Amino acid sequence: MDTQIVVRPLRDARWSAFVAHPPAASPFHHPSWAGMLAECYGLRAFVLTVDGPDGRILAGVPVVEVRRRWVSLPFTDHCPPLVADGACDAALDLAGRLDEVRRAFDVSHLCVRADVPGPAVQPDGSYLSHALALDRPEADVHAALHANQVRRNIRRAQRAGVTVRAGATGDDVTGVFYRLHQRTRHRLGVPVQPKRYFRLLWQRVLAPGHGTLLVAELAGVPVAAGVFLASRGVCVYKYGASDERRWDARPNHLLFWQAIRWAMARGCVTFDFGRTDAGDAGLRRFKSYWGTVERPLTYSVLTDGPHTPGRDGVPGWLRAAIRHGPRVLPRAIGEPLYRYTA
Repeated sequence: MDTQIVVRPLRDARWSAFVAHPPAASPFHHPSWAGMLAECYGLRAFVLTVDGPDGRILAGVPVVEVRRRWVSLPFTDHCPPLVADGACDAALDLAGRLDEVRRAFDVSHLCVRADVPGPAVQPDGSYLSHALALDRPEADVHAALHANQVRRNIRRAQRAGVTVRAGATGDDVTGVFYRLHQRTRHRLGVPVQPKRYFRLLWQRVLAPGHGTLLVAELAGVPVAAGVFLASRGVCVYKYGASDERRWDARPNHLLFWQAIRWAMARGCVTFDFGRTDAGDAGLRRFKSYWGTVERPLTYSVLTDGPHTPGRDGVPGWLRAAIRHGPRVLPRAIGEPLYRYTA
């Protein structure tokens, strides 16, 4: 097949139309996500597409340029190349075409947050994904939840008086959620993204309808919150935060159940619980209790010469410093760190 690879503006109308159709398209393929990342950190975002002889887009990936590296996409759990119905990865030689354009622009690395087949592709990290099928009645989804670890805790939250509401304003994200987020990150020993990241997340992604913020409250006080992104068929859990002093009321369980119901009402057929490190046994168990299917999640990189996958987590010494430091420390560290590691 006579194809060509094209560098397109992120907001190209043809790309926007293309990502609206493939069932595999996730919220991360939509221009709003890459555009938000680029705007927040002052980066360049664009799209690489493989076009057929008639000019039709056959496949493509959104890309953000980070210090002479192309990444599809930073701060993103999973972003596989989209392929049009009837097209074939092998016939398109997608990896070969991507490597071709990388070399043409003298780019050191092209990193894809997915498994891209091809002889020149090297692994760039391995993780796990957990997906819950929603293409069935709500009662069947509920019945598949673990009786003791999930269904009982949902009832416990309801008896305790926990309620869940949707975020309605930007202050719900930059105020309510961000306060819980800072508390959670301090407890875990993880840096916090700058507040402008979440302001832009509201303005560019959530407010236009590409997801939602849900807030769990107890006696009117926010005790847990989560950011969920959504496309035509997939809802992705992206960020969560909670007040550990009220875990006894199990607000997170009711929060997730309401998010699943929200996704079903929207027409999503898959609820993605996000990326999990293989060694995080506790998080794997929690996600498995929701009736999910666990699958390997492998990232890919195209580069010259041997490649050693980078370490994506926070070093132990930094975690300890954040946990035992003042509450402002996660935010102070996150401001320069996330720009550098985007």
